[in-house]
Amino acid sequence: MRRKDREIIDIETIRSILDKAKVLHLAMIDGDRPYVVPLHYGYTMENGVLTLYLHSAKEGRKLDVLGKNDRVAFVLETDVSPISGGEIPCKYGAAYASVMGEGKAVFLTDPAEKAAGLRILMCAQTGRDFIITEAMTESVAVLRVDVETYSAKSRPLTH
Repeated sequence: MRRKDREIIDIETIRSILDKAKVLHLAMIDGDRPYVVPLHYGYTMENGVLTLYLHSAKEGRKLDVLGKNDRVAFVLETDVSPISGGEIPCKYGAAYASVMGEGKAVFLTDPAEKAAGLRILMCAQTGRDFIITEAMTESVAVLRVDVETYSAKSRPLTH
């Protein structure tokens, strides 16, 4: 990381960014071209190991791409706000907090694991613990991203 002064290594601070952000941008490789989609997500963090859960329609480009290449990257951000540079254009910037990383996307097929992933996702998005039935899992694809590496950084808004 180039800006070590913005690096976040505290797991609880990283968890707070993951809790606050609501949309993750998932990057995939479609042949020789990049492909990025915004998605709602849920996560678990156990002993510093981050696992993401995503859901989708059961067909479409995203699933086609991941079926050919399961390698992914992601970024999510929160607390984005412009920072004025006044009369100096190059002094403008933005406050933010972000987490980004890389990993492997896994299609979940076991109904119990799909239901658990959907519960994690729904709790992250709504703050509520829903009951997810097996019938509900049949209507969507659920992906788990086994995150292999991630980093976080922030530039707080100062007044």
